[in-house]
Amino acid sequence: MKFQEFDISDLCSSLHTYVLIRAFMANKRETHCNNQVDTFAEALATARQMQQNWLTYGVDFVNIYVEDVDGDWLETWGHDEILGNFQLDTIKEFLVSNDSVAVKVRQHLGERSLFDFAVNLEESWRISENHDRLTAVRHLLISEENSVDTDLANSLLVKLADIL
Repeated sequence: MKFQEFDISDLCSSLHTYVLIRAFMANKRETHCNNQVDTFAEALATARQMQQNWLTYGVDFVNIYVEDVDGDWLETWGHDEILGNFQLDTIKEFLVSNDSVAVKVRQHLGERSLFDFAVNLEESWRISENHDRLTAVRHLLISEENSVDTDLANSLLVKLADIL
């Protein structure tokens, strides 16, 4: 019986490569885990510092964390979402246009705020189901003096689909 001869250096080289790869992978997992622990530790330290500042300074601790505490940041909260909103801008432009549907909407709304209607209309536009969207627009058009005009709601949705 004859055994095939092979070079043991190839086997050692392969084994060495395998060991290096396994060590690298284990080290990478450990590093990833350490990064998560470090991130958590930083967040915990920040929370503890904030709690300590609250205990030390009372409500005035807010001055440490908010740059413009006395400004109008609370009153303007969420305006970033309204300002620079392409869909809302397009709806507002449409509602003040001479388009026949826009004129009918303005007449139907009467004294109600056109801006508030535009904001609510933009929110309704985000509804994915057409039937639900139509229902939402119909509810927006309802007022105490006026009943809902389904044709107006449908026309408005068709116009919005064209411009958006």
